[in-house]
Amino acid sequence: MAEYRTERIGHLVQEKISALILEGKIKDPRVNSFLSITRVEVSGDLSCADVYVSNIKNSAGRKQGTAGLNSAAGFIQSSLNLRLRKTPRLRFHEDRGVSEGFDIVKKIEALSPGKAEDPPAGGNGPDHV
Repeated sequence: MAEYRTERIGHLVQEKISALILEGKIKDPRVNSFLSITRVEVSGDLSCADVYVSNIKNSAGRKQGTAGLNSAAGFIQSSLNLRLRKTPRLRFHEDRGVSEGFDIVKKIEALSPGKAEDPPAGGNGPDHV
């Protein structure tokens, strides 16, 4: 039961931080709308939450954005309004998973010789009897 609660709180924190970023309420110039919150992991005792940040543009923007969010963590934490006895302390981390996934796809595409060709129109394939 406690696991479900931490997941639910994590999703709520993710939604609220994403909304703060999109609405431009975080005034740090390093934080821009290209940042996205990929996941939030809340500890079992709800004392802290690890927030993972990704950037669509590049890794430098992700590093700067994460630093900006860590700088504004107190403001963000006070803006969450979670109706909990104690709001989790926020720690922001870079999430490299999305960019690493794109890199892997590019490497796979570079290894493939080309697009798969369509079978001949005569129907001489192995399934044709």
